[in-house]
Amino acid sequence: METTASITASHAVLETVIGFMGIAWSEKGLIRLCLPESSRETVERRLMRHAGVSASTIQPQWVVELIASIQAYASGEDVDFTSVPVDLDGIDDFRLAIYDAARKLGYGETTTYGELAKRAGQPGLPRETGAALGANPVPLVIPCHRIMAAGGKIGGFSAPGGSVTKEKMLAMEGVRVGPPPPAQVSFGF
Repeated sequence: METTASITASHAVLETVIGFMGIAWSEKGLIRLCLPESSRETVERRLMRHAGVSASTIQPQWVVELIASIQAYASGEDVDFTSVPVDLDGIDDFRLAIYDAARKLGYGETTTYGELAKRAGQPGLPRETGAALGANPVPLVIPCHRIMAAGGKIGGFSAPGGSVTKEKMLAMEGVRVGPPPPAQVSFGF
């Protein structure tokens, strides 16, 4: 088990149109992102559970930009988070490969756990890929919500609200999940 030498991280809770979200960062980059909750206090508690995280009034420019980007995303805008620096110290090579492959998915682009495993150089490991994504510390920036189960099924989601939250995020990006609408029977003319 690895020990982390006193990480010093700052955090911020932000209000968006879809709820309160939170981020925590180190001097290397983003270390946590909390998806929407109904209260500021809930997000604050989730962020403070991580060792070394404290409140900060000083935000580097990239954090200011990230907050604006998260708020824009929550308002339905197409936002690209690929330039956000992430600090994934202590993450194993398998998860790093999965996260890197997931990060290459664009807004509204989905794939399956099996296909993502292939893209990450880990073919045949869809369940392990799902487990890695379930431990994703920075959802949205590493867009684990864009990974689906085989057969077009939504698959799991470890964020608050579970697969309902995942489906809402995908809908915000224009992705429809579920069975296709019934065919139109008649035009009536």
